[in-house]
Amino acid sequence: MPVLFGFKELATLPVERVTDKISRRVLAGKQCMMVWWTIKAGAHAAAHKHLHEQIVWMLKGKMDFRIGDERRSMAGGDVAVIPSGVEHEAFFTEDTEVVDMFSPPRDDFLAGGTPTYMQKP
Repeated sequence: MPVLFGFKELATLPVERVTDKISRRVLAGKQCMMVWWTIKAGAHAAAHKHLHEQIVWMLKGKMDFRIGDERRSMAGGDVAVIPSGVEHEAFFTEDTEVVDMFSPPRDDFLAGGTPTYMQKP
């Protein structure tokens, strides 16, 4: 996904299949990135951390989420902020749509890579 400027319809961005349960659409500028995830119930984003600050916005569905030592169930309308370098993980208990914002943009996502925490063991 190249860095974009100007206007774009999110629904027209290409869908990238990450696993059999996870797909995403990626939109990036120079300083931040937005990722629109569609995730099936039963998926797991294993414990991981990264240098990027991350904002999570739940559109619909449910997930059990851990940021550092704090655990919460999140549903549509909930938001969370993950500081740089803080470990986090998610268990998706329902089909879910979530938007993540990252700053700075994640080079691994721009290259179309599958995050190691979402790969099958």
